[in-house]
Amino acid sequence: MKATVPYVEKKFDEFNQQMFGGTLPRIPILLSDAKTFLGQCVYRKRRDKSGNVICYDFRLRINVRIDLPEREVEDTIIHEMIHYYIHYNQLKDNSAHGSLFRKMMNDINMKYHRNITIAHHSTKEQKEELVDKRQRYHVVAVVTFHNGKIGIKVLPRVLPSILKYYNQVSSVKEVSRVQLYMSNDIFFNQYPNSAALKVHYVEADVIDEHLRKAAPMACDGHSIRYI
Repeated sequence: MKATVPYVEKKFDEFNQQMFGGTLPRIPILLSDAKTFLGQCVYRKRRDKSGNVICYDFRLRINVRIDLPEREVEDTIIHEMIHYYIHYNQLKDNSAHGSLFRKMMNDINMKYHRNITIAHHSTKEQKEELVDKRQRYHVVAVVTFHNGKIGIKVLPRVLPSILKYYNQVSSVKEVSRVQLYMSNDIFFNQYPNSAALKVHYVEADVIDEHLRKAAPMACDGHSIRYI
C-alpha cells in the first residue's frame, strides 16, 4: 500500500494512545517521493537562554514512492514516532539510533508484536520501484582498468566538470581507458550525478546492453564532440 495523509494521521493517533500514552501532539504529515528513506522525523533546533538545544517545528515525512505491505508502513510510522518522542521530550541518546531508541523499539516490538527495525531492507522488487523511470539524458563515463574491471560514472552535463573528471581519471595509472557516452537509458537513473572520482563497478555485458543506443563522444582533454 501507499500511505495517504488521513491514513497516517489515523495511525499516528492510534499508536500515540497505545504506545506513547497520548503524550505526542499531532504534527504535520508530509508525503514524500524521495528515493533515500521510508520515513523521517524532521525538526528545527534553537538554543534557549541557558544554552540548551531545543527541538521544535516537528514534521513527519512518509515515503509513497514504494508500495509496501501495510504492516511495514505502520512500523515505519512507529519508528519515526520513537524519534519524535525522544526529541520532543528533549531526551538524550548516544546516537541517532542509540541505546535509548533501541530500548524503546525493542520494548514496543515485544509488547505489541511489532517488527520495527533500525534500517529497512528492501526486496529486489521494492528497490526497482525506487528507480526513477523518467527518461532523461546522462553523460556516462565508462572507465576501464588494467586489471579488467569496468566502472561507470554519471557526470553533470557541464563541460568543465566533464573535462575535469576525464582528465583526472585518465591520469590514474590503474586506468587504461575512459570513454564518454550520451545516453537516455533509464538504467543510469539509479546512479548519483556527480563529478567525484569514485566509479560504480558493473559487468561488461550489462554496460554493453544499456549503451547499445548511446552516442559515443570523443574527448581530447580540452573539448568534446560526438563521434
